[in-house]
Amino acid sequence: MPEGDVVRVTADRLDAALRGRTLERVELRWADLGALDLTGRAVVEVRSYAKHLLVRLDDGASVHSHLRMEGSWRVARTGSAAAAARGPDVRAVLANEVWTCVGARLGMLDVVRTRDEPALLGHLGPDILADDFLTRPDAGVGLAVARLRSAGSAGRFAGPSPSSTRAPATGRTLVLADALLDQRGVSGLGTIYTAEGLFTRRLWPWTPVADASDHDLEALLRATRALMLRSVEQGVGAQRRNVHGRAGRACHRCGTPVALGTANEAPFERPIFWCPSCQQPGPPPQPTG
Repeated sequence: MPEGDVVRVTADRLDAALRGRTLERVELRWADLGALDLTGRAVVEVRSYAKHLLVRLDDGASVHSHLRMEGSWRVARTGSAAAAARGPDVRAVLANEVWTCVGARLGMLDVVRTRDEPALLGHLGPDILADDFLTRPDAGVGLAVARLRSAGSAGRFAGPSPSSTRAPATGRTLVLADALLDQRGVSGLGTIYTAEGLFTRRLWPWTPVADASDHDLEALLRATRALMLRSVEQGVGAQRRNVHGRAGRACHRCGTPVALGTANEAPFERPIFWCPSCQQPGPPPQPTG
């Protein structure tokens, strides 16, 4: 599933193509949306929130989409062959006189009032890539740490799970890998940055959240956010992966073969890559220097 960096880059590209321009062609090939006419509306902005995309219009509506596992948006020059948007996989077309944005294999598509976006996304934790994530203790890293701490103490997150990467059932110790993949503590992470962030901080993926201090949790979120922002700035896929997808290959840091483990309980298990030497079981390592 595309993670927050991919969705952020996608939002930036859509924003550059659509912002301030009037929609001349709108096709929402989705149940109950096919008859909705959004032509003539101007796009105010396109924003991402974690793994969600929001195209905000000047009439107070937002086109909301989620890529799920295989979805994507591409931008083509209007009038080009690519802008024809033919094919059974196309789910949405948003076009102005210059650019055409085509959403294919989208996992979610609906139209809501912009003012109702908080109700749509309110079950999610703070977006780790939000511009104010590090500066707003009430809505950013401070809130994320508080949610993780509360869930670690209770052994689970409160409320309905927003995705298949849900927290373990009540009675099982909530561990870091499970907590990061659940979108209710902090949102925008998937298996790639969960593994890479834990490796950066030398944390064993199955460390109980209750054993990590607030400092440990905040440092982990800051380090993971930095990795994701680097991906946004340098290009998705341009960074060297330390552990993710490298099972059996030598750790870049110590040479130990990277191992593959599992986060979450069946049927929601997810792969987690880690270094057995750099990320040993036990209490989180204390900062040095």
